[in-house]
Amino acid sequence: MAAQEPSPPSSLEGNKPGFPKKILANNLEEKHLCNSCQKILRRPLQAQCGHRFCSFCFHKIVSSGPQNCSACIKEDLFEEPTSILKQGGAFPDNAARREVEALAAVCPNEGCTWTGTIKEFEASHEGSCDFMIILCPSCKELMRANEQERHNERECPERTLNCKYCKEPFLLKNIKAHDEICPKYPMICEGCAKKKIPREKYVDHIKFCSKFKAPCRFHVVGCDTSVEKEKIHDHERQCSYEHLNLLLHFIMGIKVSLESLQPQSLEVASHKLQELHQSLRDLEMKMSQLSGVGAVPVQGACAPTLSTSFTPLPSTVGAALELQLQSEKAKVAELSRRCQELELKVSTFENIVCVLNREMERSCATMEAYNRQHRLDQDKIEILNNKVRQLERTVSLRDLSIVEMEGKMREMSAATYDGIFVWKISDFTKKRQDAVAGRAPAMFSPAFYTSKYGYKMCLRIYLNGDGTGRGTHLSLFFVVMRGHCDALLKWPFNQKRPVSDMNIASGCPLFCSLSKLDSKNSYIRDDTIFIKAIVDLTGL
Repeated sequence: MAAQEPSPPSSLEGNKPGFPKKILANNLEEKHLCNSCQKILRRPLQAQCGHRFCSFCFHKIVSSGPQNCSACIKEDLFEEPTSILKQGGAFPDNAARREVEALAAVCPNEGCTWTGTIKEFEASHEGSCDFMIILCPSCKELMRANEQERHNERECPERTLNCKYCKEPFLLKNIKAHDEICPKYPMICEGCAKKKIPREKYVDHIKFCSKFKAPCRFHVVGCDTSVEKEKIHDHERQCSYEHLNLLLHFIMGIKVSLESLQPQSLEVASHKLQELHQSLRDLEMKMSQLSGVGAVPVQGACAPTLSTSFTPLPSTVGAALELQLQSEKAKVAELSRRCQELELKVSTFENIVCVLNREMERSCATMEAYNRQHRLDQDKIEILNNKVRQLERTVSLRDLSIVEMEGKMREMSAATYDGIFVWKISDFTKKRQDAVAGRAPAMFSPAFYTSKYGYKMCLRIYLNGDGTGRGTHLSLFFVVMRGHCDALLKWPFNQKRPVSDMNIASGCPLFCSLSKLDSKNSYIRDDTIFIKAIVDLTGL
């Protein structure tokens, strides 16, 4: 029957796959499943082969080009070209859509007691259920939608807080790091016990606080006493002996270190001293030998001569040895002077190193503070990016709603309420070529009514014919659609088929010879065709 033909397409294309099977309150029928995703059909399209697909699934299949119908292959019914899925090769199956949307449904989310139809589920409940499981964009934790606000405010470890002192935002996990660098964080003076001193003013406070305990100036040599600033002079007077003792040990340690730094010079000096001692021992032995020889009894005239000639030797050798000793003493004094100079240089270098170490520690602390602030800024940027993505999704949903409303407005502006409808089809030549090529074999007219509260119907035309009239005639079908006031009307619909001024050939559906359309006649004006349908309202 003509009334069983599919309804005209919806203006809103589906952007989601099918509904999950568990939303059905009753038993599931195979005809309500998508042949691609195997879920319940959402905005179904019927291909030329007769199989139904979700609008989203069909466009996903043909997005990369024409594809073979997997359902035809599975049922061993593959036949070219009807089993080839391609763009424009399917039309919205509104009859199946109405059947699916009228099915009883329940919410698939655990704990939700919502019930209704699939149409109501899609329009008002899907995506807004309080029991829907969602993912926290910050910590990636799963939660229910009705718990999101509490999670974001109290539970999320990645939530952003504002410092109650400096009002700067930071992540919860960085609260300790922020407290360490917050310039407004309240500090307590350890000397005068004053509270709520901002960190940025704490250094200035302790410079002038007389009760603040500072390390003794002799802490570099070992004094580990901390004294209040107002008592520092009393401490130095009372502990002067201990300070001098510590200073002496410190200097002696430096001297030992310096001596260990010059081992070669000390070894040379020691070696020379040993050589001098050995020379002295050799000279003493020679003197003793000479003294022994002079005492032997020989000729009387010779004995005094020998003794007189050797008496100057010991004094000459002693003078030479004395000169050598003086020279070595001068060298030792020079080494001592150099050691003292080295001690002074080492002390100067130690002071410089201490200053550099303090500057390095201060630079490291500043760098760490900058790194923490950088991490806080990166986290803030990530939060803003998530908000931008949410706004983009909201805008896209609003655009879809606007497109749907525009389609409804066009449908309402074209509708008539007296059973008479004039259908204007422009670009007839191009559309007929598309029908011959199989790209768009059928076209649907806007809906019209027999009266304001009467039957809703439309026309479907095949510009290249359908069935026995394919290729030779133009086929026109009359389609009765589901309307808002069907409960008030008489069913089944038994009125006569509409009368058309293109009813050239007899039979049902209405036909018009293509040869007559190709010739110059009154049906085509400026590549535009007009079809006027009149419904017999007798008995309504």
